[in-house]
Amino acid sequence: MSSVSWASQVMIPAPPQLAASSWILMDAHSGAIIAEHNADERLPPASLTKMMTSYLLEYEIHQGTVDLNDMVRISERAWRMPGSRMFIQEGTFVSIEDLLRGVIIQSGNDASVAVAEHLAGSETAFADLMNQHARLMGMNNTHFVNATGLPDEGHYSTARDLAILSRVKIMDYPEHYSIYSEREFTFNNIRQTNRNRLLWRDASVDGLKTGHTSEAGYCLAASAVRNDMRLISVVMGTRSDEARTQESQKLLSYGFRYFETPRLYQAYQDLDEARVWKGARGSVRIGLTEDLYATIPRGAQEQLQAEIVLNPNLQAPLVVGDQVGQLVISLNGQVVTQEPIVALENLERGGFFKRLWHSLIMFFSGLLS
Repeated sequence: MSSVSWASQVMIPAPPQLAASSWILMDAHSGAIIAEHNADERLPPASLTKMMTSYLLEYEIHQGTVDLNDMVRISERAWRMPGSRMFIQEGTFVSIEDLLRGVIIQSGNDASVAVAEHLAGSETAFADLMNQHARLMGMNNTHFVNATGLPDEGHYSTARDLAILSRVKIMDYPEHYSIYSEREFTFNNIRQTNRNRLLWRDASVDGLKTGHTSEAGYCLAASAVRNDMRLISVVMGTRSDEARTQESQKLLSYGFRYFETPRLYQAYQDLDEARVWKGARGSVRIGLTEDLYATIPRGAQEQLQAEIVLNPNLQAPLVVGDQVGQLVISLNGQVVTQEPIVALENLERGGFFKRLWHSLIMFFSGLLS
């Protein structure tokens, strides 16, 4: 994940200052951080916690261990959960699909505990799974104790970590992400609306999640798409529902107004050929394994410079995906992003005499120690 750093020639205003404890603005495609403030401060995440709860359910659906049509028996503990609720009843059976909507749209603490118990046996065991996934994602300042976000001294996260989680959810499981844009959900004849007010105010916003406790204040992780550019904002510790909505809107508007994220190269596009020693052929086609996006000031794309830095000591054999160098994208002397360049084809070793001859050349050229 890259961080945006602009040369002095690029004229853009400073990001807005928000009435919040912590915030961050991330580009979903490039991972670039456009703006941040106290983004690594450990804070209570309130119901933003449920983004990890729903992620684990989406993960298990994707793995095939559970199905949207599976029925979950509701325990007394889930039924008795305080705070925001889906209003599931003890002893009844509720589908995984309804529970997923109950967690995401209604922010149900009861639904979250039901999910945790179904997937891991207990909420404590589920929290351990949450922390394992958090570490794998690089959420280095996060620790979960429960599936709901209800206050606990050892339960914390950061704006940066929650933006990372938001990005993973959006990019890895797009088939479930549309739920985050649904404005209401009716269960047990009780209709509840999505608490993310940006869904009504900004047509480009399609998620993610709100949170509130007296300790955490009002929090909001939001995402929006305009002209194929997707941004993620996380705002923590505002004073009201209206404040978290307005401050999130400021961040998103700033990012869309002053930045763009063009796709510079496609995955597996031939970018060049790299010289290879001791191979059946003298070169190999090279490129990227993923599409490459760069977050830059709007209108600055023509000023970008690309440089391929190859390992001069490449030797066969090579297989598809072996790293052979770096692609460095710069703007006015500042590195915007860099990605590994890999072999796009297999290359077998050459014959004995060719390998011997290349070894001699490399030795006298100082390439072989």
